[in-house]
Amino acid sequence: MISYEYPLSERIRTLLRLEDLYERVQYFTAKADAQEHHVALLCIFEILEVASRADLKSDLLQELERQKHTLEALRDNPEISQEALDTILWEIDRVSSRLFQMSGKIGQELRENEWLMSIKQRTNIPGGVCEFDLPSYHYWLHQNAELHRHDLEGWLAPFLPIRDGIAIMLRLLRESGKVSNQTAVQGVYQQMMAGRVAQMLRLRLRPDHQCVPEISANKYALNIRFTTHEGSQRPRVIETDVDFELTFCNL
Repeated sequence: MISYEYPLSERIRTLLRLEDLYERVQYFTAKADAQEHHVALLCIFEILEVASRADLKSDLLQELERQKHTLEALRDNPEISQEALDTILWEIDRVSSRLFQMSGKIGQELRENEWLMSIKQRTNIPGGVCEFDLPSYHYWLHQNAELHRHDLEGWLAPFLPIRDGIAIMLRLLRESGKVSNQTAVQGVYQQMMAGRVAQMLRLRLRPDHQCVPEISANKYALNIRFTTHEGSQRPRVIETDVDFELTFCNL
């Protein structure tokens, strides 16, 4: 099954973007090639930009605290695993403590690193990180992989409390919804929201359908069009029925 997630608020959109960047930087940092470590550094620069929203830290702290109170109310519910409940509450406390200890603007340590900022500035120019532009960076890329990983992990470290807070929030969000089986008749599906509140939609589709969902939603209606993916050809709505799984997620 291929899973598609569609955020219905700017906050969830930001969290999903950061989650994707954290996964990418972890993947490329684990590699051994200098060019892969270059990509990892570019991902860190992107995290720096996206995470610099002034209210991201406070948003995470407030939402984690709200989820903690919600979960604690389930303490005496016989249908809830108390061990699992204790684990998630412990994780929330640990991450909240680390977020609270963060001081100053997110990523300020990197912004004060003049060498890194000189590289970041050149990355905004197409082909701007050639060896003749940044000889010191060219030298760094020719060091061994262990040094690269050590530096990359150090530069990423200030963002790890944010990463862990996002991981908890998105896990709770994804687990909040109930999956329903739906069918798009001749590639088109519409559902009136009728007061339903959701922060994210999850759609799962078998890859043998060979189509891609185009999702649009507002507080009144959800519209999904399944279109063909034919390389250079303009996408068109598929003419057959498409079965898929749909989940409305809301914290």
